[in-house]
Amino acid sequence: MVENDLIVLIPTRGRPDNAVALEQAFVDTNTKAKRFYIVDFSDETKKEYTYKLPVESVIMIHNETGGMAYPLNYIARQFTGEFDNFAWMGDDHRPRTANWDELFVEQLYSGSDIVYGNDLFQGSALPTAVALSGKIVEALQGIVPDTLRHLYLDNFYLKLGQDLGKIKYMPEVIIEHCHAFNGKAPMDENYARVNAPEVYSADKAAFDNYIVSDQYKTLLTKLK
Repeated sequence: MVENDLIVLIPTRGRPDNAVALEQAFVDTNTKAKRFYIVDFSDETKKEYTYKLPVESVIMIHNETGGMAYPLNYIARQFTGEFDNFAWMGDDHRPRTANWDELFVEQLYSGSDIVYGNDLFQGSALPTAVALSGKIVEALQGIVPDTLRHLYLDNFYLKLGQDLGKIKYMPEVIIEHCHAFNGKAPMDENYARVNAPEVYSADKAAFDNYIVSDQYKTLLTKLK
């Protein structure tokens, strides 16, 4: 695996210790992919990220939406064309399989456009941590549709991958999702905020509207 094979983006807010634990999981699994922790300038814990993590891996941005979609898209656009493949996960994911990134990249270079592993929560049902080919990022001009805020990102990848016929679930690759909803993390303000009913309803409407839009049809045409 060479330097530009894969970049991993991790939006995070108010959880520097989570980011430290994730970075240790990357080290423990011999992760070679370049990774960036995306932190909001308004985050009261932002300074903790810069002295608890390798400073070159922390990117500060202004995220007015408070969701994951905006920082993912913003940073992905900065690196479009520089990396062959992109991945993202939350600060509550933990890779457990050694060389998981190389396994994902191998599958992407073998013809799949979207690859995901077993998060020990949703399993094959949803790609909660995902890797995708750079051509998707170029065609989409981001990681996900701009109309999404935080939720239904995984639903989007599942739908896109199924429509393209180029999605691969790798159950042997464990990327554990240590989420409050499966009892592996405490419920905090961030979980409560982004999982509020109004966020669910808004993102579901945005997802439903996008997949029947001309934009989505154009995206599929570009990628097929």
